[in-house]
Amino acid sequence: MNILLSNDDGVFAPGLEALYKELCKLGKVTVVAPDRNLSGASSSLTLTNPLRSQQHPNGFYSVNGTPTDCVHLAISQLMDVTPDIVVAGVNHGANLGDDTFYSGTVAAAAEGRHLGLPAVAVSVTSHDDTHLSCAAKVAKQVVENLMTHPIPSDQILNVNVPDIPFEQLEGFAVTRLGSRHKADLMQKQQDPWGRDIYWYGKLGQELDATEGTDFHAINNNKVSITPLKIDMTAFDSIESVTGWVKKLNN
Repeated sequence: MNILLSNDDGVFAPGLEALYKELCKLGKVTVVAPDRNLSGASSSLTLTNPLRSQQHPNGFYSVNGTPTDCVHLAISQLMDVTPDIVVAGVNHGANLGDDTFYSGTVAAAAEGRHLGLPAVAVSVTSHDDTHLSCAAKVAKQVVENLMTHPIPSDQILNVNVPDIPFEQLEGFAVTRLGSRHKADLMQKQQDPWGRDIYWYGKLGQELDATEGTDFHAINNNKVSITPLKIDMTAFDSIESVTGWVKKLNN
């Protein structure tokens, strides 16, 4: 198996290294990741500056661009063969509910799907390094099963792993996205020179964490596996919107 591995935490992130070691058990792994932490980059592209890649002594490539840039550049230029699958992670911190919209990890996987490949995004719910090996083991199992049980070509898998030892997991759950209350408003502060600066507020608390959601699975020490559709069309609104658009056309 040829695997492309990327992330949004940067090429030197411990989660990337942990996942690389586990995926190497499945085949050849090529790592192409941002040269810095780009958490929250979503599916942004670098359009006004040229992209550059650098190969490091461990064989990993870094790119001065976003996670989406990394996957696109890897597949179109850096890899000798088209990979069989794109894997993003292990992300430091969960990508649950509304978080997935902003996630560079999910975006890296989505770019793989845009280019016609199966793709998985993997996150652990903590920002420390304690149980990265657990998330990496889970990712290996998910990748193995996805390759033998493919999902539709417009979908990816978003996997979140509790921050506990592998032996303490309570199983796997197929979930839907939950939701959060709105985040705190931006906080205004001043830098040492008296100039205004602004920071994003804390994430909102769980709003929909009922049974069946990704939040519920994590809260019960289960791995959450959420199939995500790349097509964001709201089909259930087409009829109602068509109604008033007809009036505009008259």
